[in-house]
Amino acid sequence: MAASHAEGLFRRPRFDVSLRPFIIIWEVTRACDLVCAHCRAEAIPARNPGELTTVEGKQLIDQIAGIGPPPALFVLTGGDPMKRPDLKELIEHGTGRGLPVALSPSATRLLTAEALKDLRACGLKAVSLSLDGDSARMHDRFRGVEGVFERTMELWAAARACGLKVQLNTTVVRQNLAALPAIARMAHERNVMTWSLFFMVPTGRAAALSPLGPDECEDVMHFLYDVAGTVRVKATEGHHFRRIVIQRSILEQRGVPADDAMQFGPLYRSLSQALEPWPRTPRTHVRRSPMDVNAGRGFVFISHIGAVHPSGFLPLAAGNVRARSLLDIYRESPLFLSLRDGAVLEGRCGLCEFGPVCGGSRSRALAATGNPLAEDPLCAYQPGSFPYLDDAAKILAQR
Repeated sequence: MAASHAEGLFRRPRFDVSLRPFIIIWEVTRACDLVCAHCRAEAIPARNPGELTTVEGKQLIDQIAGIGPPPALFVLTGGDPMKRPDLKELIEHGTGRGLPVALSPSATRLLTAEALKDLRACGLKAVSLSLDGDSARMHDRFRGVEGVFERTMELWAAARACGLKVQLNTTVVRQNLAALPAIARMAHERNVMTWSLFFMVPTGRAAALSPLGPDECEDVMHFLYDVAGTVRVKATEGHHFRRIVIQRSILEQRGVPADDAMQFGPLYRSLSQALEPWPRTPRTHVRRSPMDVNAGRGFVFISHIGAVHPSGFLPLAAGNVRARSLLDIYRESPLFLSLRDGAVLEGRCGLCEFGPVCGGSRSRALAATGNPLAEDPLCAYQPGSFPYLDDAAKILAQR
């Protein structure tokens, strides 16, 4: 397989992720006025009095700024960050310390076009908006409040108008599978920066939703690979999308029909049919896997009360920034050390040839089994079954 074809199939940070994270997410509050069916935080309208204060937040930001260069990607999330009256002050502080600050708000009445302009003036670089249905009926039911779909569409336009990069987030559950092609079309038409699909982890309120089965997940990921030729796609808590990218790329290079080797199911066929006609203008920077990071391996999450987690979907705390520095927790805690050790993964994840760029969802393993090192139950792949493992090994060797 030509080396040039392998380039860009997966990316990795330019530094050792055992020493520092690539992306840091701070849950500034759990308060939110929406009642989302999938909310991992089980948010309620009122703020917790134990949240990190403005002073503590700035101290945390100073720690994060001290990790670089290059600076870590820094995301403020919630709940709804707009519930924090000091949000602009925190963004200004992060920007002043050289951090690229992004925001993951809720589409409530607190978030307006004017508010987005103000946040952009404070230095905000990007915003992520959630769209879990292709209609008000579906999306608003998912979010538990009427009018959220329409507001999201308006905020999407307002964010682009004031120069913010926009990431679109979609949680993938059985209830919205049929809407994925239409959402993909919206992402393309509105020139979204990234379409991030969250493969649901059954934690928080999401435990009551209907998850996909492994074969269905495989079909959705193959559909996403097709979409990714035109729209930049990211799979959150769907780390085996990286395997799909490598496998499909090898098959394309060899001229082998993907359907012959990968055994697409009926869900893939229905999604693909609904997608047509689909623009297929080549964009060489689009079709690639997400950054090679995973829970605790390049990724860290700080809760509203300062607890440090490998992921927002993995509710095991390794320490608290009120008692210990973020970097010390990341580098030295037994939980983070175990998650960075691929040799201790169990089941199929411990045997998989694609483990070095996947590792499975540690959050889903914990939710399903109580063990964050167990195999990812949403992955259908049987180690050793891909017919061109020598080609895959050459690609993986470039890590």
